[in-house]
Parts: sequence; C-alpha cells; structure tokens
Amino acid sequence: MTQSPAARDANLPASLTKADKVTNTQEAAPRPQVTACPTRKSTPPAPPAPSTLTPAQAFDALYAFCAPALVRQTYLLCGRRELARESVEQAFQLAWQRWPEVAVDRDPASWVRATAYEYALSPWHRFRPRFRHPEPPPADASDRALLDVLLTLPAPYRRTLLLYDGVGLDLPETAAETEASTPAAANRLLHAREAIAARLPDLASPAELHRRLAEVASAERLRAAKPPTVRMGGERRARFWTRAAIAFTVAIIGATALTARTAPTRYEPPVPPGETVQGIPPRTAPGPLSAKELKLRAKLRSQTAKGPERLLPQPR
Repeated sequence: MTQSPAARDANLPASLTKADKVTNTQEAAPRPQVTACPTRKSTPPAPPAPSTLTPAQAFDALYAFCAPALVRQTYLLCGRRELARESVEQAFQLAWQRWPEVAVDRDPASWVRATAYEYALSPWHRFRPRFRHPEPPPADASDRALLDVLLTLPAPYRRTLLLYDGVGLDLPETAAETEASTPAAANRLLHAREAIAARLPDLASPAELHRRLAEVASAERLRAAKPPTVRMGGERRARFWTRAAIAFTVAIIGATALTARTAPTRYEPPVPPGETVQGIPPRTAPGPLSAKELKLRAKLRSQTAKGPERLLPQPR
C-alpha cells in the first residue's frame, strides 16, 4: 500500500517550513493507486519455484512487471517518447548482461529503474541528430503545461520529484536511489514542488500532483518491446562489443609487432646536407682527349709491358 502524503511527508527533515508541514498534514487522504507509476513496494505475483525458473523466465517476469510503467515514468523524466523506450530497453539489456548480479539484488526493479533514469538524463543525447528537434507535445493543454514545467526543473529535482510524488518512494529510499543525502533530497523535493506550484497553483497539493503525474503518463500510448526482443538485442550488443574488443586487441598486438620488427636496433646519425665551399671551383669531369693526348696514349700502349726503355734500369 502506498503511504499517504501526510504520513510520508512527516519523514521530511525539520528544515521544512511550518507552512509546508501544515499543508502536508491537511492532506490526510490516501493516494489512489496508479498503474502507470507503481511503487517499488508493489510486488509481482509469486514466481514459480526457483528450481524450475530459468534465468530467461526470471528476466521476462521482471520485464513484464516493470517495463510498461517504467516507460511512462521515463517519459515524464525526459519528455521524449522514443528516448523513454530506448532508455528502458538499454537498462534491461544491461540487466540481462549482468543478470547474475541483478538476480541477487535486493530490489531488481530499483536497479533497472536507476539505470533507465541515468540513461534518459545523459547530457550527450542533445548531440544526437534525431533528438535535436522537439517531439509533438501532448494533446491536452493541461498535460502540456505540466510536462513543460517538469522539463524546466533541473534534472536532480525532476528525478527526486518523480520518485517521491510519482513512484511513491519514501524519502530515504529516494535519497538512496538519487545518491544524495536525505536533507539534500528533501530540499530538492521542496524546491521542485514550489516551482510547480508557482506556475500551476492547482497542483500545490502533493496528492493532486501525484494524480496528475499518473494521468499525464497514462495518456501517452507508450509500448515496450517484447522480452525476447530485448534479450536478443542485449546478446547481440554483447557479442558486438566482445568482437570489437578482440579486433582492437589484435590490431594493437599487430602494430606492436610491426613496430618491433621495423624499428632500428642502433643509433644511426643523420647525414648532414651538403654545402658549397666558397672560393673553390666545383669538381668537373674530364672531357674528351685531345690529339696530342691520343698520340701519347697510343705510344705508351705500343711499348712493352715493362714500360718505355728510358725507364728501365741500366745493368752495370
């Protein structure tokens, strides 16, 4: 059962103003259960015996229980239908890759939700070409107004508000999932409520805000992919990155081997470039022999191998 706004707001720190406490105390009516934003305390039907439940069946059960509502929650967080579906699929694909870790987690739904929220709020989505243009807004004017106010909030405030007033987590659980202290989460929640109440006075009540968040999320027809499709997509992604890592490793090893094979083993000083020395004529090749030189060469060749007679020593 979801706690009433007054009971859950009583857990807020003492830093809240008196007016906030009075407002929250007056709203003692219990919140209506909304299928679009189930609480983490809602539990799925009892699964089969562990001995007969395979990992694929356990994953499919978790996906069938969490994915439809998680897509709507993520839509309120990012304001984009396609990005909401993509975030949920990415989160469940990562959960399937790490299923031994997720399966033994004390709250697998919280693990998947935190992963989907982190992906949806990543700042690099703004650089993707298909996300540079806004999507069509909701058809209802009041839904458009609420979604516009939500998207103007800082991402940590928006996430805290959605977890506390939309999903229905307690304040310590909200702080733990947003990786913040309890006072910091309370301040974010109060500032987010004040910003919404300033522009939409009808939503100053936490119960009314919870109802409107559920209505806006339920108004959109957001369907999640089938569990086998998500599992096969995660397996394909894992195989792709495994092969890419192997190819990259082989390329690094090949480049290292080629460098070791072709690199010089000793130092070879560079040859300095030639320079012209001033005052000395450059060396020229000999030209053709003159007639006098040709006659001298013929005379030398006609003598004996021992040379001309005038060069021979005279015996005594």
